[in-house]
Amino acid sequence: MTDLVLVGLIFIFRVANYAIGTLRLVAVTRNQRILASVMAVFEALVFAVVIANVVTDLNNFANLASYCAGAAVGNYVGMALEARFVTGYATVNLITTQNGHEIALALRESGYGVTEIVGEGRSGTVVTLRAVVNKRAIADVVRQARAINPEVFITVEDARTVERGWMSVGRGGTRS
Repeated sequence: MTDLVLVGLIFIFRVANYAIGTLRLVAVTRNQRILASVMAVFEALVFAVVIANVVTDLNNFANLASYCAGAAVGNYVGMALEARFVTGYATVNLITTQNGHEIALALRESGYGVTEIVGEGRSGTVVTLRAVVNKRAIADVVRQARAINPEVFITVEDARTVERGWMSVGRGGTRS
C-alpha cells in the first residue's frame, strides 16, 4: 500500500471513528444502552485499526497529521450528523415581569405548546413561560420572545426524555 493511500485511509477512518463516537455519546445520554454498545464495538474496532497503523512509525509526520486532522474533521462531522439526524428536545424557560401573556400567545400562534406560570420574583410578580421544543426551534422561540420583550430572561435546558404532551408537528415534534 502506498504511503499516500495509507495517509488517506487513516484520515477517513479517523473521521468515521470520531463521528461514531459523537453519535454514541448521544445514545449514552439518552439511555439507549444497546445502540450505544453496538456503536462502541465499531468505534473501538475502527480506532484499533487506525492506531495500529499510526504507532508503528511515530516519526511518520504524514500519518500523525492525518490522524490528528481526521479527529478534528470527525468531531465536526459527528456534530453535524447529530444536528441533522438526531432529534433533540429542549425546555425553553422565559421569565418576564411584562408582556408574558403576549409572548405566550405569539408562541402558541406559531405552533408551540407553552405553559404560563405566575410567580413572585425579587421585584414582584413574574410570568414564567415553559415550552418543550425541538432544538432546531430554540432560536425561533428566543427571537419571538425578544421581539415582544427584549428584556426577557431566558434559560434553555436539555430535555432528556419527552413523553406525552403536545408539540408542534411543524417544528419537528409530534402531537400526542
